[in-house]
Amino acid sequence: MILPIVAYGTPVLRTVAKNITPDYPNLEKLVADMWETLYASSGVGLAAPQVNKDIRLFLVDSEQLFANQEDDEKGKYPDEPGFKKVFINAKIIETNGLPWDYNEGCLSIPKIREDISRPESVTIEYDDENFNHHIDTFNGITARIIQHEYDHIEGKLFIDYLKPFRKKLLQGKLTDITKGKVKVDYKMAFPK
Repeated sequence: MILPIVAYGTPVLRTVAKNITPDYPNLEKLVADMWETLYASSGVGLAAPQVNKDIRLFLVDSEQLFANQEDDEKGKYPDEPGFKKVFINAKIIETNGLPWDYNEGCLSIPKIREDISRPESVTIEYDDENFNHHIDTFNGITARIIQHEYDHIEGKLFIDYLKPFRKKLLQGKLTDITKGKVKVDYKMAFPK
């Protein structure tokens, strides 16, 4: 089932999410619904707060980015051919490498894209959907997507990295999103 993605201004997007246990109700269905929602909205990552759940769960699929890249982009990123994974109760252990800019967007903040600087690698501790424990290091685009989705479970958004003046310039667009004055081609829920 495709779930509505909550828009900027919805309180759950600013909430630090809670850890869950293997007996979390209907977890398998939630994960399946989140994958379906991710693909229906053409995203590469989706966090539970974006579907109005205040839990530490997010999905990442950087494989589709590499599958659709132009020939001149091939071989540019160290994490090709990408990675598809469920992250539960994630905790970033460390980030490394030089920060690099990339034009990011967010399904909860449609029609806004900005260059955001993030470290090139991330080491993260997490459980997968079967609650097998992992500690892995990711780099390139995959590391960026993980950091972006991890921010969601920490109550942060990519626009928080913008300089105050730039954020002020976007305020009108952000207000329009909060009021539901934006058209998207996926299911969206706006703040009441």
